[in-house]
Amino acid sequence: MLDFLADRNASLCGGSHLTRREFLQIGALGAAGLSLPQYLAAKSAGGVMPGHDQRSCIMIFNLGAPSQIDLWDMKPDAPSEIRGPFKPIRTNSPDIDISEILPLHAQVADKFSLVRSCHHDGAAVHDAGWQIMQTGRRFTGGIETPHAGSVASYLMRQRSDLPPFVVLPELMGRGGGNLPNGQAGGFLGKAHDPFALMADPSVPNFNVPDLLPPDQIGARRLDRRRKMRDLVDETVKNFEASEDARLLDENFHTAYRLMTSEQARSAFDLSQERASVRERYGMNRVGQCMLLARRLVENGVRFVTVNTFLTVFNELSWDIHGSKPFISVDQMKELIAPMYDQAYSALLEDLDQRGMLEDTLVTGLCEFGRTPKVNPAGGRDHWPQCFTVSFAGGGVKGGRVIGKSDPIGGFPAERAVAPGDIVATIFHSLGLDPTTHLPGPAGRPFPLTDFGSAPIKELFA
Repeated sequence: MLDFLADRNASLCGGSHLTRREFLQIGALGAAGLSLPQYLAAKSAGGVMPGHDQRSCIMIFNLGAPSQIDLWDMKPDAPSEIRGPFKPIRTNSPDIDISEILPLHAQVADKFSLVRSCHHDGAAVHDAGWQIMQTGRRFTGGIETPHAGSVASYLMRQRSDLPPFVVLPELMGRGGGNLPNGQAGGFLGKAHDPFALMADPSVPNFNVPDLLPPDQIGARRLDRRRKMRDLVDETVKNFEASEDARLLDENFHTAYRLMTSEQARSAFDLSQERASVRERYGMNRVGQCMLLARRLVENGVRFVTVNTFLTVFNELSWDIHGSKPFISVDQMKELIAPMYDQAYSALLEDLDQRGMLEDTLVTGLCEFGRTPKVNPAGGRDHWPQCFTVSFAGGGVKGGRVIGKSDPIGGFPAERAVAPGDIVATIFHSLGLDPTTHLPGPAGRPFPLTDFGSAPIKELFA
């Protein structure tokens, strides 16, 4: 029987020691749903094609669903209720026109490409779209397919003390459909869940408490952890025989290595960046998360997902229905678009200037698009029938448009692209062997991508 609470010591910085029981009670490893044990340490499982071992991915998930017609797939010749209030502008790519509310995008359009013919047949609710777009498969039969980052965590060699898969600033919240949001290891297990930051990197004196040695964790956080001790003690007997206990024992010292790693703490330390760099990204949550994503990839993290917003409830997001508490199409110009425009353009420029863009895929996804017609409240509603996503770096040729929507942006007219194709494109960039099978539910082999899915090869040609 495993005794994961045995008094086996692990060394901390400075030579001090802490027993497993003390470590668990502080909460760095435990069964209480905290962020640190949700990823543990990924094992190397092979499956990466030659020449791609340095590849990483930054997935920007535009939670709330941006309007394709008002941003990336404008319809200037359509009736006013379709085309909306904004005008298209030229970019530094002869093939791409975008909205006037994204002027900084226009200056880096040669670095990204757009896919304007995306669609899916999932429900028009946010969490259904979150799940299908990040995993490539619909949630059916109770099978939770792993996030693309969890697959990368499983298949790709870990390159540093940092976790292989990180979500910034935290996992998505509620979406209204009571469905999995897709940001988990699914049937690959909790060992391949992401490390969730659970903090806003734009606040003063930002740090990551779960990466601090126990004697440096603040009093308030320690008090919270102490209140969990009774719960841990009550459940320990049942937990001891579980699969989670096996993972805990196996990864005990790996988790300690992360907590005490100078590289990990340095990677999350935004104070090491020049003020001008931080300001270029924008001194807000979106901008600083994108800057942090660059730092993490630079320090060996394989996959970073940036949630531009956390929920569609009680905060601004791309969910522009028009009526309160949501914003209108017009308000998007002042409240949402400038922040994203600044952060995204800064990320591409920064990666390019550092020589990192070729080995870092940056993909901008969303759960669906918006209705072609502006509603009476001045907004647009949910529309999974057609939307636009972006790709840059990671072998992608910039300045291109793949696919085409119909004259009102309502349906794909050429080169329809499904979620499985988008996830297959991510795997292709990372060099994951398409013939790979994952260990699926009940031990059955599970294909890496859904049947009929294929990468968007035109992005790389």
